[in-house]
Amino acid sequence: MATADDGSIAGIDLTDSEYQVVQSLIRNKYKATDAAGNVVLRGKQKMFKMKEEFPFTDGEGNDVFTVKAGGIIDVAGNYVLTDAQTGEDVAILDNDYSIFQDTWKIRDAETEAKIAEINSRGAMITAARNLVPFGEWIPHKYEITDQSGDHVGNISGQMSLKDTYDITIDDASDVPKETVVAAAMVIDAIQGN
Repeated sequence: MATADDGSIAGIDLTDSEYQVVQSLIRNKYKATDAAGNVVLRGKQKMFKMKEEFPFTDGEGNDVFTVKAGGIIDVAGNYVLTDAQTGEDVAILDNDYSIFQDTWKIRDAETEAKIAEINSRGAMITAARNLVPFGEWIPHKYEITDQSGDHVGNISGQMSLKDTYDITIDDASDVPKETVVAAAMVIDAIQGN
């Protein structure tokens, strides 16, 4: 089981290298499945909150963590991931908003050191997603890198009615998988994709 002091979350242990995140058709409600199709994580955006909030549960419905916005209507700001079992802040998701590049930094909540970064593919594709009619139908693709800029994995959107993302983690030795999978759900919900 993961422990909060290594940057991961005490209530969940993701051991696969591939996950799929699927959004519900109706609202910002997500589930993540492992390679065998087992639900390992569920998350949803709480409605009618002054600050955006996303509680997450494991496959059995047990609370594992919450992601909460640092401010009201915080499109380009930070989101704190808090472990439900320990009550400790584990990580911060920082969004550097731009119409040309989606960049999310995952930082340690205590030291604020960068743990990982999630970057969208090229500026032309990102600009097209943001500016052209029906651009939101262009699937997202992100690269995940560690604090040194080395490749960790990818998040690839699929063309489908529901937002669907395949997350592949090639080397997560320095990056907690739980935080990356949660970030994929939160990024999709915040950016209104």
